[in-house]
Amino acid sequence: MEWNTTLPFAKSLDKSDPLASFRSYFAIPDRNLIYLDGNSLGRLSKASEIRVHRLIIEWSRDLIRGFNKDWWQAPGRVGEKIAQLVGAGPGQIVVTDSVSVNLYSLTSAALTYNNMRTKIVTDSLNFPSDLYIIQGLVQMLGNKHSIVRIGSRDRDITPNIDELLEKIDNDTALVTLSHVTFKSGYLYDMAAITEVAHRHGALVLWDLSHSVGAVPMELDACKVDLAVGCTYKYLNGGPGSPAFLYVRKDLQGQMTSPIWGWWGHKDSFAFNLDYEPAAGIKRFLTGTQPILSLLSMEAALDPLLNAGMDNLRKNSLLMSEYLIFLADELLVPLGFSIGSPRDPEKRGSHVSLRHPEGYRINQALRDEMEVIPDFREPDNIRFGLSPLYTTYTELWEAVDRIRKVMINRIFERFGNHRLSVT
Repeated sequence: MEWNTTLPFAKSLDKSDPLASFRSYFAIPDRNLIYLDGNSLGRLSKASEIRVHRLIIEWSRDLIRGFNKDWWQAPGRVGEKIAQLVGAGPGQIVVTDSVSVNLYSLTSAALTYNNMRTKIVTDSLNFPSDLYIIQGLVQMLGNKHSIVRIGSRDRDITPNIDELLEKIDNDTALVTLSHVTFKSGYLYDMAAITEVAHRHGALVLWDLSHSVGAVPMELDACKVDLAVGCTYKYLNGGPGSPAFLYVRKDLQGQMTSPIWGWWGHKDSFAFNLDYEPAAGIKRFLTGTQPILSLLSMEAALDPLLNAGMDNLRKNSLLMSEYLIFLADELLVPLGFSIGSPRDPEKRGSHVSLRHPEGYRINQALRDEMEVIPDFREPDNIRFGLSPLYTTYTELWEAVDRIRKVMINRIFERFGNHRLSVT
């Protein structure tokens, strides 16, 4: 495609966008606000808004009886909807807890399963909370395992794949990586890495938090062992909506969660004093689920399912290519650099732009220019592109407002003291 930097060109892209109608599925009260942080928290869908209002009425009317209507089975039912987005067959995904809790549970299960091996392979581009969970678990298990973190080749944009493949060996119990890395948006080759790990007898645990809902994947076809993911980014589930976990069907009977909760019991309402794990994926449930959040998130999945992952990915790639083009033409001359892979096949659905004054620029955009990206240390401004509600005109306007921040030195009005949430 022949790109250009004019506003009419951006508007022409919007007119030809096959998913343009999906923007009407979302609550967008301020049309001047450009929201480019869907990789941290997705927009509110109108379906979720309606569902929450109905839930409040159901709760007031049905009380405890609601569990026998559609609340009790919700973790598995909603899991089956997410399964359609990630290429997983029935009975392998359940919605429960947080990503951190699920990562702890599955990492513990994996290390117990591969108990003769002592090495965990990950990378320095992984989400820090994932690394914290692994570190804490290793300490709790008596420091019998070593954590091997590979580095990057180019300032945390691209992981060193050669080093990763070299570190996976016959003593590796688990390889755990983010499918899309949180800073640069680098997209791992899930099938290739999983195949190498399996060749050495290791299990693989993928964190799908920055890819689910934006990047097509085939967990079953790739023979993935374990996966976790959040629902409040591209799945638009809302702040703190529950996470999900995936366990390949043939592994489920051989693994048990280390957190034995009553929802994961074989017969939850028998109230036996000794734990017996439920069959299948249900054994990875723990305690009572956050029903309001879970069911409002379920409603948010329908636009994604209706749009289809291949269409979402096609739109996402075109948007990120356009944003990178605009950045190259208009922002690189102002001191920015591209902090994401340029190869579209190795990029998720967010683009990082780097600048030494990144934090103050981000604050100026949020507080004065009505553009909301987010900032990640040391110098990354991340722009999350949701193919369901982001427009090309918004991308053009965002870049234009960034230019004004730089040309007029607006960022100099802001200090470098970090807010609690950046």
